[in-house]
Amino acid sequence: MAMTSSVPYLIRAMNEWILDNTCTPYLVVDAGVDGVSVPVDYVKDGQIVLNISPTAVRNLLIDDEAVSFSGRFGGVAHQIYAPVPAVLGIVSRENGEGMWFPKEDAPVNPDPTTPPSSDPPADKPTLRVVK
Repeated sequence: MAMTSSVPYLIRAMNEWILDNTCTPYLVVDAGVDGVSVPVDYVKDGQIVLNISPTAVRNLLIDDEAVSFSGRFGGVAHQIYAPVPAVLGIVSRENGEGMWFPKEDAPVNPDPTTPPSSDPPADKPTLRVVK
């Protein structure tokens, strides 16, 4: 049974946890993902870091599709929209504690008559037990 992405739930939980610890939540977004709407003047190396604390934004909405809010950049109001697949992480400004999310690329199967391999790609990291 296919399940929905856990990322929006984790973003909401980490945001609440960071705020409960009196820290400032920063959202790191890949500005190159389709559908992202951010002020391009603040994008660096294809990413933007957004302060999503209650004092910095208005109408913050973290739903299953995207993170959206109204914020000010250089005194100018902007409506921010970041689809969930564009969110790279949410961390505390004060200590860097938080969570990073892997880029989830849908596997491409060029030959639909051949089932995709269940082996992990060679270039992806794998977990192993270290004693």
